[in-house]
Amino acid sequence: MLKIYNSYSDKIEEFSPIEENSVKMYVCGPTVYDKPHLGHARCYTTWDVLYRYLKFLGYDVKYCRNVTDVDDKILARSEKEGITPDDVAKKYYDIFTESMKKLNILKPDIEPFATKTLGEMIAIVKNLIEKDFAYESDGDVYFRVKKFPKYGNLSKQPIDDLVAGARVEASTKKEDVLDFALWKKDEKHGYKSPWGIGRPGWHIECSAMARKHLSKSIDIHAGGADLLFPHHENEIAQSECANDCQFAKYWLHNGFVTINKEKMSKSLGNFLTIDDILKNYNANTIRLFILTNHYRMPVEFSDEALSSAQAGAKRLQNAVNNVLPFVGQENINTNYDEQAIEEFKSAMNDDLNTSKALAVLFELANIANKAKDTLDKETAQKAISTLIKLSETLGFDFSNIEIDENTLFEKISPVISEFDFLIGIEEPKTIIEKILTVRNQARAEKNWEIADLIRNTLAKVGVGLKDTKEGTSWEIK
Repeated sequence: MLKIYNSYSDKIEEFSPIEENSVKMYVCGPTVYDKPHLGHARCYTTWDVLYRYLKFLGYDVKYCRNVTDVDDKILARSEKEGITPDDVAKKYYDIFTESMKKLNILKPDIEPFATKTLGEMIAIVKNLIEKDFAYESDGDVYFRVKKFPKYGNLSKQPIDDLVAGARVEASTKKEDVLDFALWKKDEKHGYKSPWGIGRPGWHIECSAMARKHLSKSIDIHAGGADLLFPHHENEIAQSECANDCQFAKYWLHNGFVTINKEKMSKSLGNFLTIDDILKNYNANTIRLFILTNHYRMPVEFSDEALSSAQAGAKRLQNAVNNVLPFVGQENINTNYDEQAIEEFKSAMNDDLNTSKALAVLFELANIANKAKDTLDKETAQKAISTLIKLSETLGFDFSNIEIDENTLFEKISPVISEFDFLIGIEEPKTIIEKILTVRNQARAEKNWEIADLIRNTLAKVGVGLKDTKEGTSWEIK
């Protein structure tokens, strides 16, 4: 039975969806005004794993992750770059999407944009005004926080404490210092509404998109710990007052990524973009770095930590590369190590203990390698099949692994002696390129005997060639 920590109840709870076998899951998505950083990688990798694991358990999951494409930060970036707010949103959404793809993070089932959900937002705000939970003030609309007695339950902050710590604002539009904006007057960049030209408040966007695309009451609402207050607190207040029911059954939050013990963020200027990190580390390494730590705990970024993760990812890669040719691709996913699967599920069911789950993967790698060394094909097949299946559940991708030069040289060197014209080639980096150059020349001269000799000889050591109009590519089989 899956157990997860519910931030609302502040305890570990057994997961039981509202509807049997069906899970409605909402995650707060990006505000698209800048390049995504390692903090975003941590957040969306965490919930990617949850999404994958719920499906692994057999749940029918409907995953919605929004895109905030109307926001003060987007307007500021528009002024800075001299392009329209819409162009800013499109530019950085495209960059975000590409970064998520590079990290092997699955696209959500639904990815709504705030600007496409304005009608639903306005409808909720009108409803809140009718119920006296909200009020209009000179083109702005505010939510009456003190009319919602449960306000502060998520963040564990009593209203009296919030009042004492609230900043006094110069604006006289609010009835109370705690009231937050549902709609903001903006005659320059706004949209038509019953209260004049304006823009939605940030919090109402998620409430509207979750209700429209999932339900008034959802199973899981997740996001970074920095969103717990005020964003998620405000979502609960406005959603439950408008919908007259519990908004989300389980609230999940991932911890920060820190550098020198400080939260990584754009506002602090201490962030590393995903593209920057991918220049030195591949997606499997970044994912292992993230999953080695429990999702609720802060992760301290360092080159040492990423180098350690790189070594770990390489161990798993090498096991797949080493054992897969031995057992044969066609025999994968036909038989599994059920004990290892149960150990994996036991770890993941313990509030997504990915660190323990990774230990199962490393043990499977050891078993697979030893079985290959002793020519125990059945054990090797079960171990490597299970390793691949469980690694995919955690979001690793071993389908396009880059073979390092030394491993490549070990594979190619036994056949070099069969090619008189390649004797003397010793640099691993140039071997494949040289072979393909010779073969391409042979094909151009219609010397099919040489071309076929090269193809067939390389096939002996598991190197496959694929001829296309664009040229010849190779892969380790």
